[in-house]
Amino acid sequence: MPTDLHTAWLDLRGSPLFGAPLTLLAYLAACRIQAAFRGAALANPVLIGIAVVIAVLQLTGTSYATYFGGARLINLLLGPATIALAVPLVANLEHVRRNLAAVCVATVAGSVVSVVTGIALVRLFGGSAAIAASMAPKAATTPIAMGVAQVSGGIPALTASFAILGGIVVACLAPVVLRWTRVTDWRAYGLAAGTAGSGIAAAQVAPRNPTAAAFAGLAIGLNGLITAVMAPIIIHTWPF
Repeated sequence: MPTDLHTAWLDLRGSPLFGAPLTLLAYLAACRIQAAFRGAALANPVLIGIAVVIAVLQLTGTSYATYFGGARLINLLLGPATIALAVPLVANLEHVRRNLAAVCVATVAGSVVSVVTGIALVRLFGGSAAIAASMAPKAATTPIAMGVAQVSGGIPALTASFAILGGIVVACLAPVVLRWTRVTDWRAYGLAAGTAGSGIAAAQVAPRNPTAAAFAGLAIGLNGLITAVMAPIIIHTWPF
């Protein structure tokens, strides 16, 4: 009987019946925790959800590859979820059009600064060119960031880690920084979230205000485009 249970467990943890529900339940639990802390930005659901999933995998002795095999369905939904940010963008299209010039200038500045500071940090701490190429596109949405790293001589898996970590940091700290600097305009909030923190930060700001959601979605798209063009140029002209 124990052998049968062990075999059933091995089959279960590699199937969508384990990975996908674990991911969803971890995120829902994390949302409850954030609600218990009155929506505190530092109690970020993505960060807490990741910690819960890691803890479960460690306790059950499940490898990441096995978990991801079952959670692949969630991963496939990332694309449609990102595209769904176009809904508030279309709803606020006239508002966005009136501010498009300022948005473009701000997004170009944010994208270039992110790439340059990423490379500079790696240089400062003695990292290699490959690490710099992995770090440079960190503020872009993860699929674009990984593609940029691949063509620039970076390590896509490392870039994905940087992008996710950066998004979590922005989601946690952006509300605090904007409050300290007395920025109350939802356009600026959404633009900052989408440019610096991509989808993770945008997902936090989107439910709070439709205007912020629109500008966050626009920033994600523009930042991805600008990073894809500028990051390889800056990486290949930076002396290492």
